[in-house]
Amino acid sequence: MLAQSTQPVISIKNFSMKFGSKRVIDDMSFDVHKGETFGFLGSNGSGKTTTMRALLGIYQATSGTLHINGKKFEPQDGATLGYLPEERGLYKKESVIDVMTYFGQLKGLGKREAREWSLDYLKRVKLEDKAKSKVDKLSGGQQQKVQLGVTIMNNPDVLILDEPTKGFDPVNRRLLMDIVEAQREKGATIILITHDMSEVERLCDRLILLKDGTKAAYGTVPEVLEKFQKHTMDEVFLQVYGEDAAMQEGEE
Repeated sequence: MLAQSTQPVISIKNFSMKFGSKRVIDDMSFDVHKGETFGFLGSNGSGKTTTMRALLGIYQATSGTLHINGKKFEPQDGATLGYLPEERGLYKKESVIDVMTYFGQLKGLGKREAREWSLDYLKRVKLEDKAKSKVDKLSGGQQQKVQLGVTIMNNPDVLILDEPTKGFDPVNRRLLMDIVEAQREKGATIILITHDMSEVERLCDRLILLKDGTKAAYGTVPEVLEKFQKHTMDEVFLQVYGEDAAMQEGEE
């Protein structure tokens, strides 16, 4: 287990969230420490996306505190944080290289530096032939690769990745998770939101598993497996949610 700094990078204390009369998060607390990969798990509707949006100031918490590096997140802190949402947010009518260069400049890179970084990244993810293609001509998986590049291009201190490999085949899933792992090796703190328990077992130092806006499990992967007396995280997930968990649908 990683050595912990005195102040967690992310600290959520007694966080509750209500929409009207519906309580979606109930008095939840957890920390994420510097340099670790933290799994943020749960079925659809468990509160994962709500928590991340509150952490980033998109939602106002009903009660509790949500801090990044000891304070509430502000827009000017964006240069130190990379957020890959499950829904894509690229300019679809522009070319891939122009979009990546533009976002690189927003993140503080010079135009030439951003362009060169982008071309190197596109080669790494086997999209070098798509550099001048319009974003809307790419497949969903190809757009996700571009979005990941935009997210990591300034080497942010904190990465929040929401289903980064959703819909990918095993080859591309391994390629992108290798890129994520490389960011961790550079010192990034990573929150990984995923339904792929093999990714959790491979990458995560610690995790939290939500159910109905509360903690069902919290700790290292070995600690959680021991608590539930299971051999894999898939078995833990199924115990918490039942055999029909994969069939559940809904908005968080």
